[in-house]
Amino acid sequence: MATSNASWLLLVVSLPTSSATGRMRIWRALKALGCMALRDGAYLLPAQGEHAARLKELADACAREGGSAWLLNASPHSADEADAYRQLFDRSADYAELRKSWKEANAGIASMAMPELARLQRKLQREFDALRAIDFFPGEARLEAEAAWTDFDKCVEAVLSPDEPHETEGRIARLDPARYQGRLWATRRKLWVDRVASAWLIRRFIDHDARFRWLAKPADCPKSALGFDFDGATFTHIGDRVTFENLMASFGLEDDPALVRLGAMVHSLDVGGEPVAEASGFEAMLAGARERLSDDDALLTEISGLLDSLYMHFMRGKPAGDVP
Repeated sequence: MATSNASWLLLVVSLPTSSATGRMRIWRALKALGCMALRDGAYLLPAQGEHAARLKELADACAREGGSAWLLNASPHSADEADAYRQLFDRSADYAELRKSWKEANAGIASMAMPELARLQRKLQREFDALRAIDFFPGEARLEAEAAWTDFDKCVEAVLSPDEPHETEGRIARLDPARYQGRLWATRRKLWVDRVASAWLIRRFIDHDARFRWLAKPADCPKSALGFDFDGATFTHIGDRVTFENLMASFGLEDDPALVRLGAMVHSLDVGGEPVAEASGFEAMLAGARERLSDDDALLTEISGLLDSLYMHFMRGKPAGDVP
């Protein structure tokens, strides 16, 4: 008698040999779904979530390619058979391969240029996310991989953003810009997204006569300076807001929709979150400017022009790529 403690989906497909492109497209889709091949043309998948609907879409695609497909429900006939089905989806070896790639990458991250390292981090994150998405029966291998990824990610972030501020809890007080004119502001040198955008925001909207000090380490911040974007600074990360967003909130700038969109872009690039269409272009321009300019004053001047242009773009309310 069939056991009912697990339910499975079986897709049996047959495609004409002349449809090489269609065969490859469907095979890639089956692989992305996490299907396991029982034999040529027979693919198994646990009946979870949207799997039935996705396999039905692939069956329809087979028909459009001139082939045939049958989507069937399958049940194991014994506990041993159920275990055998599950073993087909054991991802331990895949996690081991990922961990090996992280270990190899970790050996060279200190010598990599920041844009290259950021691209590598995103690539490896996508690979890890893709594997977890098809790990239908997670176990010890996944837990070990998640711990290893956390360690690797911290190593990357230490190179990308040394002395990056940690999230703190607290209330954001409303401040009077008139009391913050002609001040000395200080942040970590080798400006990156949140720091350069915050410096632009300060000079453009808060303190037009602002002077800046670029610090080798946060401990070098003068007592007379207003520190930003490091632990213990006057303005830094609070809650889930980055420094740019907290400066906006502190000085009553949140009613400006263009600044809000800039803030979303900075947030996305600095700590992640909802993607912003213009973010990758800004990151590429900033990375290129950093390669050319070793002086942070010169970098701020150049990127300020770019942020001015993005601000005007956002004021028009046009999405990226929408040219009249």
